[in-house]
Amino acid sequence: MGYYKTIDGNKYDGELLELADKLTAGAGDGRLSKDDAAKLLEAVKDGNSYTDIEKATMAYVRENYKWTDAADEWFRSEIRTWAANKN
Repeated sequence: MGYYKTIDGNKYDGELLELADKLTAGAGDGRLSKDDAAKLLEAVKDGNSYTDIEKATMAYVRENYKWTDAADEWFRSEIRTWAANKN
């Protein structure tokens, strides 16, 4: 299992945060594209479960990083569908 990063007293998935940082660093307009969203989704899926830490981390990424509208809509739809099949 990966490491955790604490921000404002909340525990997040450090690997997901690192990936989001890497995807937005120095490329284009700094927003997460649909391609970037697909990489984040794959990172979430790698453990074959959607943990509470991952949910909190993705909520943090969705609130604190800029996304293209298409990427945000696509990610929310895909994660919802995938997570629904995990329960």
